[in-house]
Amino acid sequence: MPTSPAFATVPQRLENALARLRAEARPEQLAGMARFGLTGAKRLGLAVPTLRSLGKALGQDHALALALWDSGIPEAQILASLLAEPERLSAAEMDHWTQSMQSWDVCDQACLNAFRRTPLAWGRIEVWAEDEAEFVKRAAFSLLAVLAVHDKACSDEAFSEHFVKIEAAAADPRNFVKKSVSWALRQIGKRNPVLRARALFIAKRLRERPEPSARWIGADAWRELNSDLKNTPTA
Repeated sequence: MPTSPAFATVPQRLENALARLRAEARPEQLAGMARFGLTGAKRLGLAVPTLRSLGKALGQDHALALALWDSGIPEAQILASLLAEPERLSAAEMDHWTQSMQSWDVCDQACLNAFRRTPLAWGRIEVWAEDEAEFVKRAAFSLLAVLAVHDKACSDEAFSEHFVKIEAAAADPRNFVKKSVSWALRQIGKRNPVLRARALFIAKRLRERPEPSARWIGADAWRELNSDLKNTPTA
């Protein structure tokens, strides 16, 4: 007789969740996904809407989330970010997740679905921004970008204080880092006119830097923030 989900052990719930993920596998999508940097040796080829649907069906389950993450399957890790209980995530668990990330989509989905909802989010940005591991550093700036969109109550100064980290990280030439740094700068600038002006000032400084990555970030942010300004309707 099958075990009722209410009484299933974590290994049993993990087996069930992985079976459901594998049943939705789309191996024919893997080559195309890889061209966009969606990699990982165990990747199944699932789309995010499928993972969100499965996440709703399973419901929050922190113990299962931790077990799914440790499977090393990118889609299971994204599902883990949907099932985790943010208030129960510890700094050690968040650090473990960032240190074992293998692709940008897993990084960004963890920031969007779980990390931004924790009371530890701002503190982890401080730590991760100083880390040299590619996806740990990306997580710092992806999380900053996500908070810029979703943390409506946060003060302008809380974001302005991170411009120094953006300028410091702008010299990093790694593609997944520089794109997250640009994302953070752009999203901060989109919060309001005050932060837009400050972000444009930083973008101008970056465009004049000697490092190619800094110039790229500056140009990317400058272009988008000015484009948004031109498209803002006037009274």
